[in-house]
Amino acid sequence: MIQRIQTVYMLIADLLIGLLFFVPFGKIAAKAGGIYRVDLKGIYVEGIPKPEMVSSNMLVMIVWILSLLLIFAAIFMYNNRKRQMGLSMINIFIVLILGALIYYDVWSGAKLVSGQSSLTIYFTFPEIAAILIYMAYRSIGKDELLVRSIDRIR
Repeated sequence: MIQRIQTVYMLIADLLIGLLFFVPFGKIAAKAGGIYRVDLKGIYVEGIPKPEMVSSNMLVMIVWILSLLLIFAAIFMYNNRKRQMGLSMINIFIVLILGALIYYDVWSGAKLVSGQSSLTIYFTFPEIAAILIYMAYRSIGKDELLVRSIDRIR
């Protein structure tokens, strides 16, 4: 059933991961005086009318798309709870890898432009999504135990 609590957890996690497309998750203050924005698409120079890209984040974008699709797919696997639990565990690892790639991207971007990096609050979205997916995993497990106990009564 789609109205279970784990669906809500996964939808919120999917929303948090999806929001990363629209917000910057880091800033870099270069020693030369420029400020750079780090987002899902790449590293951009800020403060000019048409921002130019300094570096591309293709690997981060691929992992982001993969995590969005897998979380969304896990939502609709409610008929097969064991497969849904397995996919949820894979999602947790992929989302944590996404968070690590975002951190590495901001850190390597600071090295690239010889600057000081700072992370925004949006950097925590993958970690929060991983916690929500784990909560969904536990709820799926509780549903599975409930179904097994009802089958034993019959």
